[in-house]
Formats: sequence, C-alpha cells, structure tokens
Amino acid sequence: MTTAPTLTDLQAEADRLILPEFTEETALRLGLTVMNMAKLDRLPIVIDIRTPDRTLFHLAMPGSAPLNDLWARRKSNTALKFQMATLHVQTQMEAKGETLAKHGLPPEDYAPNGGAVPIRVRGVGVVACLTVSGLPQVEDHRLAIRALETLLPET
Repeated sequence: MTTAPTLTDLQAEADRLILPEFTEETALRLGLTVMNMAKLDRLPIVIDIRTPDRTLFHLAMPGSAPLNDLWARRKSNTALKFQMATLHVQTQMEAKGETLAKHGLPPEDYAPNGGAVPIRVRGVGVVACLTVSGLPQVEDHRLAIRALETLLPET
C-alpha cells in the first residue's frame, strides 16, 4: 500500500504544478502521456480530462470497468468544485471532521477520493481537471501528478 501524502505535501504539489498554458492540444498530449504510462504497466484505468463544461479527452484502458467512468466523473466534479486535488480535499476534510454532505454535495455527483487533479495555468487559475480512476486512490493521484509534471517547463 502506498503512503498517502500529507496536507503539506499536497499543497506543495499544487503550488508547483502551475502550467504556462493549457489548450486542447495540451489536453490531447497529456491524455496520451497518461495512456502511454498506463500501457507500460498494463494499468486498468479510465483517463478523463475536462473543463467545467466539456470533455477534452476520455479513454478507458483495457481492464477498466464502467464504474471507473462514474468515479472519474464524480472525482472530476469534486476537484473542479474545490479547485484542488481530490486527495487534498479528502485529507483536508478528514482533518476537519467534515464530509461532502456538510457542503451540500450529493455523493452520486461528487467523490473526494484521490485521482482528480486540477490543471492550473499561471495568471488564470484552474482551467481543467485530469482524472485517473481504476487504481487505489493514492496511486490514481500519483499517476495524475507524474503526468502533469511532464508539462512543466524545464528549469
């Protein structure tokens, strides 16, 4: 089992993962990057990249289940609503003793389980969300983070 990151770790990831730009072409490149990562390890995942109002990339890898699509939608909704990674939302809520119900969010539409990471653009904010569903939640999260890191400019 993978150790979950702390709130400090999750905030540091969010602060570091700010892209210079994000376009439909970037979404395609990101989706294909996650697909290739998944192919290497034969990961049975669903990959979803969306803005608040449309899907930019969606792929079900071999071995994934229809439920992974539903989880991806619910996790994406949560990341976009809170504008933070779902694992961050979950960890923060657990620390405060809160649930989604406290925020008036129905479980059929929202899930704080790890795997959805908002895509931030410098000077703009959250523009989209990358969601991975099919692995244990910390592994979903880490795969999404690894993929987003490939879009960061070389320093």
